[in-house]
Amino acid sequence: MKKLLWKLLALILGLGAAFAYYYVTIPAFNIHSLGTWMFLIVGWLVLVLLGSFRKFRFTKKGAVTFEDKKGFSFTKAGFGVLLVMVVVLLIGTLLSSPIVNADAYQKLLAVEEREFTEDIKQVNYNQIPLLDKASAELLGNRKMGSMVEYVSQFEVSSLYSQINYQGKPVRVTPLVYASPIKWLTNHSSGIPAYIMIDMTTQETECVKLEQPIRYSKSEYFGRNIYRHLRFSYPTYIFDQISFEIDEEGTPYWICPVKKFNIGLFGGQTIGKVVLCNAVTGETQSVDVADVPEWVDRAYTADLLIELYDYYGSLKHGYFNSILGQKDCLKTTDGYNFIAMDDDVWVYTGVTSVAGDESNVGFVLMNQRTMETRYYSCAGAEEYSAMSSAEGQVQNLGYHATFPLLLNISDEPTYFLALKDDAGLVKKYAMVNIQRYQIVAIGDTVAECEKSYITLLQTNQITHTDSSAIKARTGIIKKIESGVIDGNTHYYVILENSEDIFDVSLAEFVGIVRYEPGDRITMECLEGVDTWQVIGLD
Repeated sequence: MKKLLWKLLALILGLGAAFAYYYVTIPAFNIHSLGTWMFLIVGWLVLVLLGSFRKFRFTKKGAVTFEDKKGFSFTKAGFGVLLVMVVVLLIGTLLSSPIVNADAYQKLLAVEEREFTEDIKQVNYNQIPLLDKASAELLGNRKMGSMVEYVSQFEVSSLYSQINYQGKPVRVTPLVYASPIKWLTNHSSGIPAYIMIDMTTQETECVKLEQPIRYSKSEYFGRNIYRHLRFSYPTYIFDQISFEIDEEGTPYWICPVKKFNIGLFGGQTIGKVVLCNAVTGETQSVDVADVPEWVDRAYTADLLIELYDYYGSLKHGYFNSILGQKDCLKTTDGYNFIAMDDDVWVYTGVTSVAGDESNVGFVLMNQRTMETRYYSCAGAEEYSAMSSAEGQVQNLGYHATFPLLLNISDEPTYFLALKDDAGLVKKYAMVNIQRYQIVAIGDTVAECEKSYITLLQTNQITHTDSSAIKARTGIIKKIESGVIDGNTHYYVILENSEDIFDVSLAEFVGIVRYEPGDRITMECLEGVDTWQVIGLD
């Protein structure tokens, strides 16, 4: 009887340990999941070890010892099965690797070569994200510090997903419980808000929700987003999940599902996407081709860059990518995001594997559709451009962010923010990609662009298109002054016109003589919100 009870106890403990292991690690029940294979191997090993004991023997002092059941066939068979699983795992890993599937890996990503000036339109200041993630985190933490009702109970998550929201680039991130104790006291009411930062204006908003977020990474047990997804979709292998909001501001978790195209574990892309409402926990699984347009990230930047590296380096096989390296290309060390066509595109340069300091071109990769566009444009590598911009302000000790790609006067141009040691953006820089010694610095984006266009003309790279310069004469209806980043600007509206003309006081001091009712003649360039005055009579 005691022997039976101990065996029953051992079985219960074994099953309990297996459930605890599964509940904590939550592996997918999928042959393509390494977590599943480890769960099976470890579980089978424990079962074999338990089965290798013949009986329990009790000593006089009540201690329990085990006597090995030598020659027991179950033990040998069990270790045989274990060996087979390990061999299958190793062979599957090898057959899934680029070593034997270089051609298949190289064709995972379809790349289309395009013309820069046709795809990348002239700069629109309303769509330029002026902040990187580090700067966004500073603004988010500063905003959180001012929220007295939340600051002692919640913190700001470090996610800061960059998305397009109602036509503008923003970063959004949820609040999280400040500690397990704070979770214990607040989880019944949920997470009340998320942070949204406008990447163009740097406006930071704490968006309070009518219904709180109840499913997140900072929850425990069933409301933890990973556990919630696993119990809803036990066979799905999820990639990195991201936090987004739809066009109405409803928070969602965007959960890409991995698809393996080569062997057991190789050739990962995305096959499906699960949309999880962070408030209600409701989920919807859709094919990646059917993802709603408001979703901005089905493919992570790291995955897209990995796929392009396969495309660029495996054209002549795996061993050529290691040894001869003929025609081998790779992405540069770093990337940024561009808002275009209401989608978020990953930008990075393309250089040779030799590791020189120049690019042969650059790529844009759509995070929702995986569409990839290549633009041939020889020029400076991003870090060379960053060093060139920092050299212009070396007396101030500012540090450049990883650049964005802009079209300025049909010239591929790096746009960078220059930050001080506290992480605050102080100036902006524009660097010509093909001639990175041409660097313009400005306190504002408009000022920087104007200096850059002047440099392009001075260096005979571009010429002023006289048709772009418009003369405007009229009676001043309204004139007001304002200070932008420490610089005074006058804004003029003429009678019978709704256009706003921006006059920089630093360049046209004579503007102070004008009042409503005066007649004025200006030469200007049309902009998105205002006309930039470049001449004043």
